[in-house]
Amino acid sequence: MAALYFHIPFCKRLCGYCDFMRSVKVKYMPQVLEQMHRELEREEVFLTDRAIRTIYFGGGTPSLVNPAEIERFITQARRLFDCSALEEITVEVNPDDITEQYAAQLAATSVNRVSMGVQSFDDGCLQFMGRRHSASGALRAIERLRKVGFKNISIDIIFGVAGFGGESLERTLQQAVATDVEHISAYHLTIEPQTRFGRLLSRGEIAQVSEKLSEEEFLSVHQTFTEAGYEHYEVSNFAKKGYRSRHNSSYWTGAEYLGIGAGAHSFNGKHRRWCEQDVEEYIAGVEYGCESLTALDALNEYIMVSLRRAEGIEIGYIAQRWGEQVANRVVNRAKRFVECGWLVENHGHVAVPADHFLVSDSVICELFEEDINII
Repeated sequence: MAALYFHIPFCKRLCGYCDFMRSVKVKYMPQVLEQMHRELEREEVFLTDRAIRTIYFGGGTPSLVNPAEIERFITQARRLFDCSALEEITVEVNPDDITEQYAAQLAATSVNRVSMGVQSFDDGCLQFMGRRHSASGALRAIERLRKVGFKNISIDIIFGVAGFGGESLERTLQQAVATDVEHISAYHLTIEPQTRFGRLLSRGEIAQVSEKLSEEEFLSVHQTFTEAGYEHYEVSNFAKKGYRSRHNSSYWTGAEYLGIGAGAHSFNGKHRRWCEQDVEEYIAGVEYGCESLTALDALNEYIMVSLRRAEGIEIGYIAQRWGEQVANRVVNRAKRFVECGWLVENHGHVAVPADHFLVSDSVICELFEEDINII
């Protein structure tokens, strides 16, 4: 089954760490949304899998969009695709957008999952990151969503922020657990050169946390959430039983997806494409970058995404799709990591233990296939 993604590229304020495609030119919102409707109408032929399992509104800040407009996209999708098995419709929101009125309007749509960018329950950390809400505001937003009936709420938090570890991080983790939300995404801060944080780092005005501290904070995140009953099912994701993100899981398992909007990416099993235009260019006409995946690309991508998930690599699947010789080489390369405990073998799968997810990138590189001639 396939997925739909709608990228809403607008923000009221740019956070210091964010490198997603986004714009503060909110005045262009109506024109961009209309172009997105036209793009969806035209590009629905991109997918070969016509059955849509999930729809996701990401950004940017989708909660700047009126819920009635969100429902309009959903209605259009139902007309263009087979949505008879549609399970999950997610909208990303900022806490300070969730007024009582907005929550009620959103509950009246087909949306059944909300993902909220909380990032921290420490007001000092929120101010440092450039967030436009407070810790108490985030809690009120969650309460409002519960009050109108949402039973599937996810929150994002960020760790690895220099100066906001220790007690600050512990308060955030404990408060996240206390909210009793169904899903938590916990991301280590990554400082990209083109962001405000990147510029501050280059001038020596902020610092990055050490590798040792990164590992300590990661383990603290892992232990706090798993002890509270959340499953650590992907490097950055924790869920109560039955509440894994179905949409994100589709990306990690190679499903097809169609991305609509400036900044969106798409994949139909053979080709990957993306739109990197700014909002004014997008309004004038949609253009894509595109690449075709070779068998080697597909194999290495499978290894990469699989080792970031609790299930890990399925050796039988590699043998079926790329051949027994390839599967045997992957197993042989994995042996030394199994011996040191960075990988485990279980019922035909090779996986990174959840408490070692932080080292998954190092393992992934070592398991990549390099000889294209045998694929």
